[in-house]
Amino acid sequence: MASSKSGYVSDVWKDSIFDGKVVFCTGGSGSICSAQVRALVHLGADACIVGRNEEKAKAKADDIATVRSGAKVLGIGNVDVRSSANLQSAVEQCVRELGRIDFVIAGAAGNFLAPIRSLSPNAFKAVIDIDVLGSFNTVKATLPHVIASAKAGGVGGRYILVGANMFQTGLPLQTHVGAAKSAVNALSSHMAIELGPLGVTSNVIAPGPIGDTEGMDRLTPASDVDKASSAKIPLGRMGRVRDIADATVYLFSDAGSYVNGDVLIVDGGAWHTGGGAPGHTLAYPEFLISKEEVGRAVVGAREAKM
Repeated sequence: MASSKSGYVSDVWKDSIFDGKVVFCTGGSGSICSAQVRALVHLGADACIVGRNEEKAKAKADDIATVRSGAKVLGIGNVDVRSSANLQSAVEQCVRELGRIDFVIAGAAGNFLAPIRSLSPNAFKAVIDIDVLGSFNTVKATLPHVIASAKAGGVGGRYILVGANMFQTGLPLQTHVGAAKSAVNALSSHMAIELGPLGVTSNVIAPGPIGDTEGMDRLTPASDVDKASSAKIPLGRMGRVRDIADATVYLFSDAGSYVNGDVLIVDGGAWHTGGGAPGHTLAYPEFLISKEEVGRAVVGAREAKM
C-alpha cells in the first residue's frame, strides 16, 4: 500500500467532504478495501474495519488513522461475515465508540483458481457464503444506522458492495466467484429498489485486475503481471488501488447522490477483452481439456478442496 496521498486518493476531492461521517467496512484489512477506507478517512471520515484476523485488523486500523490528525479508526478482528452474531457485535461496538454509521462497504470475499472439475461443493459453498451471505449479514446488521443517517440529511445512507467485472462474460477457473458476485449484484439491485424510498442508495463497484494487491499476487504469477498490464487491457496498465478508492469517494460524495442500483466497473475496459483476468496466460481452451493442465491451473488447491 502506497503511503503517500497520491497512492490512495486523487487531489480532486476536497479534504473535508466526509467530516463527521463514519464508514463501516468488512474485509477492511485487505489491499483494496483498506485503500477505500484510507481515502475516506483522509477526506474527514472516521472508520471501523472488521476482519478475521484481530492482529491484522488492529494494525491496519492504526496505519489508516495516520493519514489525518485526529482520525479515529477501529480495527475489530475475529469477525466471520458468515455469522450474523459476529457482525451485529461489531456494528454495536462501532456505534458505541464512533457514534454512528453513514457508509458501508461490504468487501469481504474469497477466491482461488479452480476449474469446475476440481471444484468441490464445499469450496463452492464457502465462496458463496463469504461473498453473498456475508454481504447480506453486513447489510442487515448496519441497516438501522444507515437508514438513520439517510433520514438525517446531507451525505450519508449509502452502501457499496464489492463485485467483480467477470459478471459480464464469465471466466474459466472462476465459476464460484462469478456465481457469488452475480448474486451480490442482484442483492444490491433489490436493496436499491427497496431502500431508495428511505433515502438509502446501494451500488456495486466491480474491480478488474488491480496490481500490487494480495489477490492479484495470489492469483497471477509475478512473471505474468507485465503481460497482463500491456497485452489486452485497453488502457494498457493494471488497475491501482487508488482507482477503486476514487470510485468509492465518488459514490459516497454528493457527486454520486443520484446513482442507485448501478454496477460501476473499474477495470480500464478489461472486461471487453479478458485482459488481466486470473489465469489469463493459460492457453484457452487447451488447458481445460488437458487434465494435467487443469491440475496445474489450480492455485490454492487446499482451499479448493474444502
